[in-house]
Amino acid sequence: MVKEINIKTILNKNKTRDDLFLGNYTLNPYAGCSMACIYCYTRGSKYGGNYGVVVRAKSNAVTILKKQLKNSIRRNERGIIILGSAADPYPPVEKDLNLTREILGIIKRYKFPIHILTKSKLIIRDMDILDGIKEVAILPDELSDKLDNGVIMSFSFSTVDEKLSKIIEPGAPSPIARLETMKKYSEAGFKTGIINMPILPFLSDSEEDIKSMVKTAKKYGAHYVLYAGLTLYGNAPDDCKTLYFNFLRDNYPDLLLDYEKLFKGSIASPKSYQRDLGLRFNEVSNRYGIKNNIIN
Repeated sequence: MVKEINIKTILNKNKTRDDLFLGNYTLNPYAGCSMACIYCYTRGSKYGGNYGVVVRAKSNAVTILKKQLKNSIRRNERGIIILGSAADPYPPVEKDLNLTREILGIIKRYKFPIHILTKSKLIIRDMDILDGIKEVAILPDELSDKLDNGVIMSFSFSTVDEKLSKIIEPGAPSPIARLETMKKYSEAGFKTGIINMPILPFLSDSEEDIKSMVKTAKKYGAHYVLYAGLTLYGNAPDDCKTLYFNFLRDNYPDLLLDYEKLFKGSIASPKSYQRDLGLRFNEVSNRYGIKNNIIN
């Protein structure tokens, strides 16, 4: 039985457009994410609950969304909607519930552009609606000459290593399944890319790891690779920092000291590490002709 909640709002407006994902709005059809990635920033104390396990459908989302999109058009505030900013829009229950599919139909009706973030291969089911959005969506004036159409599709990875992914992303399809899904959309004329977030220190941050990610992205039709480092929050049992350090103890105990030194009580690695990671990622991306942004 699907757990359901009623909501007062579904479409959340950003103060300014998100430069990385190009979003003016965020929209999450579900509360909670079945992918259960142990590193996810939504797990634990930062957001006040364990959102990596319990998935709830926002049962009145379609009704609320219609009202909000009409209001946005009335205010002349048309913009790109980020679908799946906090929870994957394609959990297993979506196969039967069709909530995300209904929402996509409403977005198509009101001609809003969209950027979908997902790990799921279920998205292939909705190619017909997404093709319709691609044809009718009205881009913001300032992006009309920078994007070919109103659909962007990003597939999320922390690694392309199948064994490691199975441990840290236990509810997600395998990397190869995600890559093959992305390739189908790329071949169908959609703007697709990889979100390499987070890059895991000492596990997926070497030059060989970065090279593998970038080369794989290009092989499977990605137009870009976005990347970011790992952040870890909280000390409660369900917090991502606790979960991640437990993962290290069970699988890579020799890395515990390295992580403790790298984070030093902070939620993120030092700026020097992040700067070095950026330089290496950009260099490899340039070498293989992959952009690190969606638009030039």
